[in-house]
Order: sequence, then structure tokens, then C-alpha cells
Amino acid sequence: MKNQSHGSMDTQKELLRSRESKIKKYQRLFVGSTGYYDLIKYELVTLMTSWVPGAIGLFLRSMLYPAIFRTCGKNVMFGTNVVLRHPKKISIGDNTVIDDNCVLDAKGEENSGIFIGRDVFIGRNTILYCQNGDIYIDDHSNIGSNCQIFSAKFVKIGKKVLVGAYSYFVGGGHKFDRIDIPIIDQGREANGITIKDDVWVGAGVKVLDGITVNESSILGTGTVVTKDVPMYAIVGGIPAKLIKDRRET
Repeated sequence: MKNQSHGSMDTQKELLRSRESKIKKYQRLFVGSTGYYDLIKYELVTLMTSWVPGAIGLFLRSMLYPAIFRTCGKNVMFGTNVVLRHPKKISIGDNTVIDDNCVLDAKGEENSGIFIGRDVFIGRNTILYCQNGDIYIDDHSNIGSNCQIFSAKFVKIGKKVLVGAYSYFVGGGHKFDRIDIPIIDQGREANGITIKDDVWVGAGVKVLDGITVNESSILGTGTVVTKDVPMYAIVGGIPAKLIKDRRET
């Protein structure tokens, strides 16, 4: 699959801009808006609710967080210390749970952001991180704790997908064709990742950029997926190899 160049918003470079005030950097990188009304609303909502423990905190967040999202469904629950960046580009469906210490970062100058469907569970300490890409998690999926989904173009996770803890979806990488300049200065490239419906991703799996994992397949614990996975396949190893077709008796 041919790599495609895709622009990204480099957080380090953005933070090091010298001509912009600290408050403007903060607004652009965290709030996603340079308007003071959006800043005040963002600060009040997060300051008053993000740290509050117990049932009171769950209630306050469920009532106030929707005010800063693009859209937020009914009965959505947020744990403590959830980090929100560019919340106006985050959409969440009904009955979804975002557990403690998660990061939802929809940052980007050209992207649409993060879309989480209904009845989804996002485990604690999990990071959904856009660098000018989009993240889609469809209905009834379960993302385990301490996972990271990085998108410089798109990462699409289908319906009823089960993702084990400590898994990593690497939806983009760095160019490295030139040797006369450091890799970090050569920009990003991304093709995107697609995980189709009814996939079981074991704990500690790494899915690299440009991969499609087809329906009803299983990725064994610790697998590194470097090529597309067929329907009903069970794969495992580094790199992933076919172990069995689930349709075989």
C-alpha cells in the first residue's frame, strides 16, 4: 500500500512558537478556540467537575460536560480526571462510559475529530489522540484500560469490537527518506487503520498504520499486525501470522 502524505499538527512545535502568548497557545491546543467565551466555559466545567469523586462527580460531569462537546448523548458517564482537548470536535453517543484518567484529544487544523458511538466503554488511562486525524469507535465496542489510539489520518473501529488492555493502534508514522535532516523534521505520513465489526484484539496488541482487520477475526495477545487480516482469521506472533481460520472444524 502506497503511503500518503498527510499534514499534522505538531504539538511540540506549536508549544515552542515564540510570537504567541501562553494563553493563546493554551486555547489553541486545549480548548480548540481562541474565543474567551469558549475558554471560560471550558475552564469552569473542567475545574468544577473533573476531579470530584464518587456519585456527585459522576452526576456533575454528566450534566455539565455535554455543554462543551459537539454532541453528547443521554446517560453518558465520565470518570474522574478525564482530559479533554478540542471538545467541540468530540461526539459521544448514548449510554457510553469514559473511565477515569482517559484522554480525548481531537486536536487538528483540518480534521473532524473523535466520534464515539452508543453503548461504548473506554477503559481507564486510555488515550484517544488525534494529530490532524479522526477516530471513530462504533456502537457496543469495548476498549480496555491503558490503550492508545493515535490518528494522523483515520482510525476506524467497528461495532462490537473487543480491545484488550495495553493495545496500541499506530495510525501514522514519520517520513524517513532523507538522511540529511533528522527524522523528526521530515513530517508525518499516514494511511489509516480500519478494524471491522466483531473483532477481538488481545491484550498488548500493536496494529500498524495502513492495516485493515476484517470481520470476526482474532488478534492474539502481544501480536504485532503488519499486514491485513482476513475475515475469521486467528493470528498471532511478531509479526502476525495466520494460526487458524475460525470456520475450520
